[in-house]
Amino acid sequence: MFMEGKKGLIVGVANNHSIAYGIAKAIKEAGGDFILTYQNEKLKKRVAKVADQLGVETILPLDFSKEGELTQLREEVEKIYPQLDFIVHSVAFAPREALDGRFLDTSKEAFKIAMDISVYSLIELVREFEPLLKEGSSIVTMTYLGANRYIPHYNVMGVAKSALETSIYYMAVDLGAKGVRINGISAGPVKTLAASGIGDFSQILSYNKKNSPLRRNITIDEVGKAGVFLLSDYSSGITGEILYVDSGYHIMGMPLYEKEKENK
Repeated sequence: MFMEGKKGLIVGVANNHSIAYGIAKAIKEAGGDFILTYQNEKLKKRVAKVADQLGVETILPLDFSKEGELTQLREEVEKIYPQLDFIVHSVAFAPREALDGRFLDTSKEAFKIAMDISVYSLIELVREFEPLLKEGSSIVTMTYLGANRYIPHYNVMGVAKSALETSIYYMAVDLGAKGVRINGISAGPVKTLAASGIGDFSQILSYNKKNSPLRRNITIDEVGKAGVFLLSDYSSGITGEILYVDSGYHIMGMPLYEKEKENK
């Protein structure tokens, strides 16, 4: 129970198929406690169901597009946990039309939305909660290979994830002076609510499975274990890193192929 006694905040659980759910479940199994957030009333029931499953007592609203809601969240969290040991940020969004067609045709409005919700949300979340973060605390956010490789239908989200990863590097220096760490997990493709907005996602899953060194896709439980590692004291010397949990897919320089049979 190496998260025993640790208290935190998890932002971005949508249901029990979310990557953030995998991390939340692993934290609970390791003895940690946390508060969950929900974006709106539509998602509140889903998050409440997850909270019941995991034995989480408190869920609070947080919509990054609503002015003042982040400050209200911090005030409510502080009443329950005056200090935090960890934060999990698993938030990303781009208008659906920005994930189709050419990247060149991305509208300025779609670009702003993707950067605001997928990148700046991490910056303002950490800045707001910085006074509550204990020395030795840890922050984890979620990224994807599309940050530094071309991925079909990922478009503006790839650019947003690239900005997110760069933000991690700069924030690691800012926070490191106070003994606080921040890292990212680059997870392989997983069937989640967010992934449903990516075109031909089933083909992406199939391709990754065939061409990863482990010849399979990952699970949210595997991401959860990696998340607990980065949030725990076992990773106390690690900050500003991107940990790939993708069955090794990111190392591949070309697709795998089967050797032709000798009789051909």
